[in-house]
Amino acid sequence: MSSHEYQFDVAMSCSGCSGAVNRVLNKLEGVNDVKITLDDQKVIVKTADNVSYDTVLAQIKKSGKEVRSGEIVV
Repeated sequence: MSSHEYQFDVAMSCSGCSGAVNRVLNKLEGVNDVKITLDDQKVIVKTADNVSYDTVLAQIKKSGKEVRSGEIVV
């Protein structure tokens, strides 16, 4: 099965922030894995092939956190 991996730089200052991002991403159908590192404010999202970068970006923005940058890894 084909998949995508996206990486985002998200403004998160505490575990509550990262928890909010994690919650909204896990509500998105097609998200297979979410890894968040608070120290460097990175969010790595692995999704099914049919989930676009823009869809994941919009979902992260629903958490209310600022997305400073993002890239398609795979």
